[in-house]
Amino acid sequence: MPETELGQQIATGTAVATPDPSSRGGRTTHLRVKGLNVHYGDFHAVADINMDIAPNAVTALIGSSGCGKSTFLRSLNRMHELIPGARTEGLVELDGQDIYAPDVDPVLVRRKIGMVFQSPNPFPTMSIYDNVAAGIKLNGSRISRSELDGVVEWALKGASLWDEVKDRLKGPGAGLSGGQQQRLCIARAIAVQPEVILMDEPASALDPIATQAIEDLLLELKKDYTIVIVTHNMQQAARASDYTAFFNVGPDGPPGRLIEFDTTQKIFGAPSNEQTAAYVTGRFG
Repeated sequence: MPETELGQQIATGTAVATPDPSSRGGRTTHLRVKGLNVHYGDFHAVADINMDIAPNAVTALIGSSGCGKSTFLRSLNRMHELIPGARTEGLVELDGQDIYAPDVDPVLVRRKIGMVFQSPNPFPTMSIYDNVAAGIKLNGSRISRSELDGVVEWALKGASLWDEVKDRLKGPGAGLSGGQQQRLCIARAIAVQPEVILMDEPASALDPIATQAIEDLLLELKKDYTIVIVTHNMQQAARASDYTAFFNVGPDGPPGRLIEFDTTQKIFGAPSNEQTAAYVTGRFG
């Protein structure tokens, strides 16, 4: 039998309940990271990370390439474990429960902590409707067609896409524009009612108009979800996040370390660390 509360929720299915189409909820979930180290075989990728990630806020992870931002992001829902040789030391707690506890299935953790990737990746052979419904069906949820219709509409509205696609739900998801495809992937992520959404440079492949749409969407989604986003765009981090974490590596290279973590206003206005100041002002990175 599962020993932790998170394990019990997952085992009974209460951790992956289908959302109520009439409401987007209002989450209070937060993540706490304590002494996190991530290794890939002999390679030490991320070292000694301690961070409390606030609920109902956007936390941006910034830093130069190779400093461990994406590895850290993926460790928050154990996605990094898909790479052979990955191992983790330390704690990642979701509302006080260790997501790395022995009784916790990482696949089910990813249903509570969803991921949106850098490049839009709708399922190419599926319609817009089926893309959104895919996660619910994969979860094995018993739900009527009318209830599923409601959830699909709810998720598409949550991703600010419903009005653009409501008359062509049977059309291919891959037929949408790049920005629409990324919002479709966000709709697919929230359809299974996660508590946290991780985003790895979700606007890096998009044009400025689509990027603005994603940033506007972040401001809406944070009312109901805890959001962590990796971005190389300093203006985006300054505009769209509430908190910012700056990562860097030492002069000899990895592991990546958390240099400074504070409100976005503080990081971009009056950072405490000289490395942070140099990075956000463009003096290196």
